[in-house]
Amino acid sequence: MLRPKLWGEFMSFITRRKPVSAQARPGDGQRLKATLSWPHLVALGVGAIIGTGIYTLTGVAAGLAGPAVIVSFAVAGAVCAFAALSYAEMATLMPHAGSAYSYSYATLGELVAWVIGWSLILEYTLVCSAVSVGWSGYASGLIEQAHWAVPKALLAGPEAGGLINLPAVFIALVVTGILLVGTRESATVNFVLVCVKLVALAGFVALTLPHFDAAHFHPFAPFGFGAHEMDGKKYGVMGAAAIIFFAFYGFDAISTAAEETKNPSRDLTIGIVGSMVMCTFIYMIVATAALGASPYDVFSKSSEPLAFVLRQLNQPIAASLIAGAAVLAMPTVIMVFMFGQSRVFFAMARDGLLPKALASVSSRGVPSTVTILTGVIAAVIAGAIPLSEIASLANAGTLAAFIATGLAVMALRRAAPDLPRPFKTPLVWVVGPAGILGCLYLFTSLSAKTMIFFALWNAFGLVVYLLYSRNRSKLAGS
Repeated sequence: MLRPKLWGEFMSFITRRKPVSAQARPGDGQRLKATLSWPHLVALGVGAIIGTGIYTLTGVAAGLAGPAVIVSFAVAGAVCAFAALSYAEMATLMPHAGSAYSYSYATLGELVAWVIGWSLILEYTLVCSAVSVGWSGYASGLIEQAHWAVPKALLAGPEAGGLINLPAVFIALVVTGILLVGTRESATVNFVLVCVKLVALAGFVALTLPHFDAAHFHPFAPFGFGAHEMDGKKYGVMGAAAIIFFAFYGFDAISTAAEETKNPSRDLTIGIVGSMVMCTFIYMIVATAALGASPYDVFSKSSEPLAFVLRQLNQPIAASLIAGAAVLAMPTVIMVFMFGQSRVFFAMARDGLLPKALASVSSRGVPSTVTILTGVIAAVIAGAIPLSEIASLANAGTLAAFIATGLAVMALRRAAPDLPRPFKTPLVWVVGPAGILGCLYLFTSLSAKTMIFFALWNAFGLVVYLLYSRNRSKLAGS
């Protein structure tokens, strides 16, 4: 049996922490270049949040909640708003790559940080895949409308009756190539495409509002409020909220860009909070317009619901333009999350928890190795798995990260109450617990299959940590 001292040394990996003020130094590995300002960060947030959630998951969620999907959007947005306030405080305190992984490392210990980092790897990779599948739905619609000779087996994955979702694979690899060009360059491309996206959504609302029919909102909540499972899916307002939660959490990708932000103490707060407020408003308006123009049980069956609604209104040209805008602009979501994934990988590798080769930075200031790795994995998943399955699994990882960030904020308030904070979460002892409880409730609203897979993923991660990362951590000898 180990003596108390030896046992304490053996178990130190549970409690060892990085200093809150720890910054990347030249000796720690290459540092990412600071090239972004607050307009880039707001665009990153909007680019990530306004995407598959509004163009595709609006239909999926409406099929689970009926017209009450509007309430689902409000619930998911409220939970994310609490989490966003916690992220804003931690991101301005610790402006380096890693997001919730880095916050956990400084406050909750290395073992928790590993679990969160491992969960973020799951989240970001699956989001990239999910959006690629959502993009493919619109791209395939345009391909069929143009009567191109592309076999249907190459436009959908095996579970959707096809062989491989080739458009989804294609877009994931294209975005990977754009990100390799450079951070500022890819952020500029994102900014332009976000503007295209917002103009298209404004056009959708303008065209559908004249056809608004209040009868489409009755019955308002045909599947009830709470989440209940049928055929492997969770129905009801909360069941839909657990799925469309996926649509809101792009703001956490902003925090992964902290190290590349010129003025993090100001710009990160504007980017995180500003993008959340703007996007919640947009979601509510677009969902209301879609439901008013078409019964939920009609457009929810389409893989391109907004374009479908316009076709139902005899607006084929507008439908094609909306689909075209989705095809053009939805890759911004893939871009932002692939950006975030590579930065989490980078931070974990720089800390010694993953192979050091993953922390290499190209001459353009881009972690090229992990960007390529992320892109290839996302492309493989997108080619074979349906959207709803990917979105559910991605949500599980995100909810874990949000819970950890809420705990990190409160733990640091206790441990270092006098620490200068560029941004302070208001009513932290209300906002923090509310965000944590909301995330826990949404987690229980996910399907049993999703929760089991998430548990297996983290069990595998713990084995990797104990056998490889624990002794290679830079803090192992401290």
